[in-house]
Amino acid sequence: AYMSVILDQATKEVLAASVSQSSNKLLIMDTLSQLEDNLPNNFNPIIHSDQGWHYQLEYYREKIDSLGLIQSMSRKGNCLDNAPMESFFHLFKVESQPEIKKCKCISQFTLFFNKYVNWYNNDRISNKTKNMSPVDYRTHVLAA
Repeated sequence: AYMSVILDQATKEVLAASVSQSSNKLLIMDTLSQLEDNLPNNFNPIIHSDQGWHYQLEYYREKIDSLGLIQSMSRKGNCLDNAPMESFFHLFKVESQPEIKKCKCISQFTLFFNKYVNWYNNDRISNKTKNMSPVDYRTHVLAA
C-alpha cells in the first residue's frame, strides 16, 4: 500500500491522509483535496515533501498554487529534510506491525490506517506536544 500524508509540523496533527495500491495521481490529489477541506480560510501554509516524481508534476504544482500553498522540497539526497514525515511513518509501522500483518486487502489496510490516524490525532500523546494529543495541543495553542 502507498500512503500520502500531510502533517502539521507545529501540532504534529495529520491534516490529510490517503491510501492507494499504487503511487498515482489520484493518491496525491485526494490528499490535497482533504487538505483543502480541512484548512481554514486565508491560511497559506508551506507544504513540504521529498522530491518524489509526483510532487514535481505540473498538475500537483497547479493544485498547490490554486490552494495558495507554498511548495518546499527536500534537497536532493538529503533525507533529513523530510525527517518529520519519516518519523511519522516509522511510528506507524512500529506501533501497528501486528495489525498491519492482519490486513488481507487494501480496503482492510485503509480502514485500519484511517483508525490509526484518528487515534494518532486524538489520543496519542507525545513529549513534543506537551504530553497532549495533536488535536488537544492545537486547541491549547490556539486558546493561548
